[in-house]
Amino acid sequence: MLTVFTLLVLLVLPSVIGIVHDRRIDRQIREAERARRETEGQLPEARRPARQRYFTRTVTHHS
Repeated sequence: MLTVFTLLVLLVLPSVIGIVHDRRIDRQIREAERARRETEGQLPEARRPARQRYFTRTVTHHS
């Protein structure tokens, strides 16, 4: 019984560690976005960086 439980823990542990890691990263991203929005709100219009727009094109030999 103890062997089966140990194997179960060893199989589940990497998944749990990954979930905890992902949640921490998500929290850090949310905090960084919140801080960025707060600083953007404090900048005057003239000093705000222009938003860049990205376009992608697919080029193939037969088109």
